[in-house]
Amino acid sequence: MVKPIGVIDSGVGGLTVVKEMLNILPNESIIYLGDDKRCPYGSRSVEEVRKFTLEMVERLSEMDIKMLVIACNTATAVALDTIRQLFSFPVIGVVVPGARAAVTNSTTKQIAVLGTTRTIKSGAYSDEIVRQLPDAVVYPLACPDFVPIVESGQYKSENARFTIDRTLQNLAEKDFDVAILGCTHYPLLEGHIKSCLPEHVQIISSAVETVRDVEKELDEKGIKSEKFTEGNVLFYTTGPRENFKSIVTDWLRLESPDVRTITLP
Repeated sequence: MVKPIGVIDSGVGGLTVVKEMLNILPNESIIYLGDDKRCPYGSRSVEEVRKFTLEMVERLSEMDIKMLVIACNTATAVALDTIRQLFSFPVIGVVVPGARAAVTNSTTKQIAVLGTTRTIKSGAYSDEIVRQLPDAVVYPLACPDFVPIVESGQYKSENARFTIDRTLQNLAEKDFDVAILGCTHYPLLEGHIKSCLPEHVQIISSAVETVRDVEKELDEKGIKSEKFTEGNVLFYTTGPRENFKSIVTDWLRLESPDVRTITLP
């Protein structure tokens, strides 16, 4: 039996990582767990985020996963090291790949980071960017209203664009050439975000870089699924099943996704 890769997120945001996994690693099976009931994580305490993340990982561990992707920037920022210490399977986060992509693509060394309140407060992106590029100038911006827009399925609405435009006005006086979407929910808002930033600004999502790290780890550990293997995806949500399913269907273009509800402690 082929062991699956586990993917966790505070809600539907991690689906942006799953989308890239389906493109880059089509032979891998995936179990996705979104904690929609307790979303958003970005406004919660460090202790709460660690506790909730651990509960999700423990549940996926019971399903015999071969690797874990923490597809949530907030959880990565505050719980990655703890999870790596507690579990034997490889664990990949989204902050380091996202920072690497930004550093690689910036020519001015001035980088904006859009994230949840908790991710921005943690300083995870700023620290990692400066570690990789010591003379970088980082402009972090907390965007607490973005995740609720995505979770409610309103990410294509005019209200979403209005909220994004109002939030990004805080960066109007900053001169940067790259903006990191430091939350995996934000790629669903990318069209609106792009229209509200100067044309020369390149928007970076950590999803593609994260999946490249996943592929590299699979190869190095010798646990990559064979090319003749047919991968499948199973989705779990702690929240309303139909709302989650509609976003999965829209974003991943899956006709009949297998979406189930799950209860965490």
